[in-house]
Amino acid sequence: MGIENHQLSQARRQKWVLPLSLGLLLVYLVPLAYAATEHGTAARYGYNTPYTPTRCYYEDTTAFPANNLYAAAGEGIWNHGRACGKQYKVTCISAAAPNTCIPGTTITVKIVDRASTAVYHPSTTGTTLVLSTAAFNQLVKPFTATSINVQFEQVA
Repeated sequence: MGIENHQLSQARRQKWVLPLSLGLLLVYLVPLAYAATEHGTAARYGYNTPYTPTRCYYEDTTAFPANNLYAAAGEGIWNHGRACGKQYKVTCISAAAPNTCIPGTTITVKIVDRASTAVYHPSTTGTTLVLSTAAFNQLVKPFTATSINVQFEQVA
C-alpha cells in the first residue's frame, strides 16, 4: 500500500504542475504587455520640409515614409541612435487647450532624427517626440497647438 499511496500522491502533484506553471507565467507576462505603452509629450517640427539633414539618414529623403508620418526622438527614446528607423504608434491624450486632441486617432511614425540636434527647431523643446507637421496635424485640431501629451508604443 505504501508504494500505491506514493504513486497516487505523485500523480496528484503532477496534475497541478501545468495549471500552476501557466498561472505563474501569466502573472509575469500580463504586466509586460502593459509596460510597452508609455506616456510623454510631443511637439511639431518647424514648417520647412524635408527636415534634412537628419541624424539617422543625413540627406537621404528616400528613408522618409511616403505618408510623411515621421518623428525625431527625444533623449528618452534616442538610445544612442538605436531609435533610428523604429516605428511608434502615437495617440494624443490631452493638451493645454481643451478639445485639442482628435478622439480615437492613432498614427504610426518612423524615427528619422534626434530631437535635440534637429536642424529645424521644434515648437517646444524637451519633448519625448517631435512629429512632422503632417503627423502632428493628424492628431490635433486646431492646428495652433504647440505641444501635446501622448501615449506611444514601439511597434517595429
